[in-house]
Amino acid sequence: MVKVGVKCPFCEQAESVKKHGMGTTGHQRYRCQSCCRTFQLDYAYHACQPGMKEKIVYLAMNNAGIRDTARALHISINTVVRTLKNARRDV
Repeated sequence: MVKVGVKCPFCEQAESVKKHGMGTTGHQRYRCQSCCRTFQLDYAYHACQPGMKEKIVYLAMNNAGIRDTARALHISINTVVRTLKNARRDV
């Protein structure tokens, strides 16, 4: 395993991150030795990007429909519905 200059998005450690193989879409995966979590820097699926849940809730609060939100953010309709259901629980 090779140490790389990548910061863990969960625990913010930089010195304990190592390469951890390739994802199914061909992107490099990383593993943090501190918190034992794996992650990628760039995802092929748009719903995994940071801040996407906030965008979905924002569009829903401003009268955008489920299909409009999915089309605008390039994600699945099911993802929009699931996110809105889970956001209701968090309130």
